[in-house]
Amino acid sequence: MMKQPLGCFSIERNKSNCAYISYMSQDCHKKNDAELVLFSLQKKEYFLCIIEKYQNPLFRYIRRISGGSREDIEDLLQEIFIKVYIHLTSYDPKQSFSSWVYRIARNETISTFRKKKIRPQSLYLEPDEMEQIAGTFDFIKLQERKEFGKEIQNILAKLDQKYREVLVLKYLEEKEYQEIADILHKPIGTIGTLVNRAKKQFQKIYSEKQI
Repeated sequence: MMKQPLGCFSIERNKSNCAYISYMSQDCHKKNDAELVLFSLQKKEYFLCIIEKYQNPLFRYIRRISGGSREDIEDLLQEIFIKVYIHLTSYDPKQSFSSWVYRIARNETISTFRKKKIRPQSLYLEPDEMEQIAGTFDFIKLQERKEFGKEIQNILAKLDQKYREVLVLKYLEEKEYQEIADILHKPIGTIGTLVNRAKKQFQKIYSEKQI
């Protein structure tokens, strides 16, 4: 997992709010997402609480689906938070705010890396994340899970994007099917089908590497 804090982000480009985020931190933790959205709409400084809460989880999520560098992801996060802030008035409180934010991050990530025509050759995962993924597949023997860590990263990178992202959301982000459906904007039944197909494609690539 992330061992170092990310850089400070702002809803205004090229401006840092590190000190203010630190000052507001205690107040941030006392409020849930619905309250943070409401307060942010009334006073923009409260949006820094949303940034503080989501910057590390979104960094990990983007890294897991894109394989981008730290610098690229931090630049992308800046744009994502600006977009979240701009569209905050269109957020429907009946929806999960977390899923709404993740959907914006996912769409922005795919759009950015597609424009750059970059497909990840390998995805960076922490050792515990690799074991977490390996543990979801019965065909990977227990003693192989640590040894096969690097290959797991390579296999994930080779999966079709639609399969890679459902595995990441389900087994690394630990999202429920309904949350994944909201993030990907697909019917919940489709998510179950994608997860099953993703597992089959993963197993196929894994088996080919064992030959």
